[in-house]
Parts: sequence; structure tokens; C-alpha cells
Amino acid sequence: MPSFDVVSESDMQEVRNAVDQASREIGTRFDFKGVVASFELADDEIRMLAEQEFQLQQMMDILRQKLVKRGVDLSALDVDEPVTTLNAARQRIGLKQGIDSDTAKRMVKSLKASKLKVQAQIQGDQLRVTGKKRDDLQQAIAHLKASDWERPLQFQNFRE
Repeated sequence: MPSFDVVSESDMQEVRNAVDQASREIGTRFDFKGVVASFELADDEIRMLAEQEFQLQQMMDILRQKLVKRGVDLSALDVDEPVTTLNAARQRIGLKQGIDSDTAKRMVKSLKASKLKVQAQIQGDQLRVTGKKRDDLQQAIAHLKASDWERPLQFQNFRE
């Protein structure tokens, strides 16, 4: 039976490259001269540090531009509110990896409601969709792409 996997992953190498490019840009920009501002990539999150909150907003714009140029989907970002103290402002940006169980359950329910002749199984942080016909699977992909799942989706391991 033909099948495919639905996953949600960000290319961490491209994210790392985008963060490095954004760091270089804030080092050369005139409005950041003499200002303590930095990006830090750790595990599945990016931390931004600046002196004031409006500088964090400018840094966020720079980071988004670099991520888009590198082909990273911005829906993978989970942006927290900035935390401001007297002399510094911080902001955490999480990177969504994998499909959480609530989203996977909503996807399965959506596929069942669409009346397509496919079965969906949750396997950890991904979803496996199987069907008897290749056309049904292609319709399932189109159905999943048409909905907003608040994260980027990739379709892998399409097998006959």
C-alpha cells in the first residue's frame, strides 16, 4: 500500500547560517554601533539580547529577513514576549520541531472528515498516511497543505 510521512522540521544548518549572518549585520550597522546586542543559538531556540526593546524589534526584522533568504519557513518560529529590565532586554524565539500530539490528532480528524480513502497514524512526532491509491494520497497532501497548522509541513518517504 502506498504511504507517506508528514513531518515538521527546520533545517538547523540553515537556521545557524541565518543567525550568523544576522549577527554580522548588527555588528556592521550604524544604528547598532556601541550597543551591546547579540544573537545566541542554543538547541531549538534563538536568544536575542539588546539594551532596549526597540532594538530587539529591529534585530527580529533582520533575523526574519535572513531566515527567509535561507528558505526557513517563518511559521516554525515560536516568538516569546520580550523581557525588559533596567539595562537590558531579552527575547526568546523557539523553533518548532516535529508535530505535537494535539496537532497530529487534529490532522487525523481533518483527514477523516474529508472522506478521503486514507488512514492516518500518529508515530511519535510525525504522521503516516496510507491509502490504496496514489491519487488518494495526493489529495490528502493537497488537503493538508490547504489548512493552516501553525507550523511548516513536509511530506517525505512517498512509497508505492
